[in-house]
Amino acid sequence: MIRKDTSNLNAMSPGGFIKETVKSGGQSDAAHESHVDAAPSVHIDAAQKALLNRKGNMLFNDGNFEGARRVFITTGYSDGLSRIGDYYRKQGRVIDALQMYRIAYNKKKADEITMNLALLIKSMLSEADPLSQGAVYGK
Repeated sequence: MIRKDTSNLNAMSPGGFIKETVKSGGQSDAAHESHVDAAPSVHIDAAQKALLNRKGNMLFNDGNFEGARRVFITTGYSDGLSRIGDYYRKQGRVIDALQMYRIAYNKKKADEITMNLALLIKSMLSEADPLSQGAVYGK
């Protein structure tokens, strides 16, 4: 039986991710700040990627969905990103789910959400248009 060494899975710090703070127009107002998670600028070899994906799966299974999302974005693990999208969708975070599906190249699920959003917008526009409801102007 081959036993893989997973002792360093728990030793990996969340600091293995780069967190940038971007301020609009150089302003220091916190309302204009946005945080961007970026992948490390170093190459991740196959062994490191597998290790990170296992860590991401552990985080996901433990309910740490944001930690898992960061790992899956870093490694580009499309199955994990799709699972995060599924979680977001169940939570009602449809736009976040769409973003995860697009990053994961999950066209089927992304297109489903996009179609539903398009139908919603179409419905809202037709309700707002008095001509579509039979209103007559000038009387």
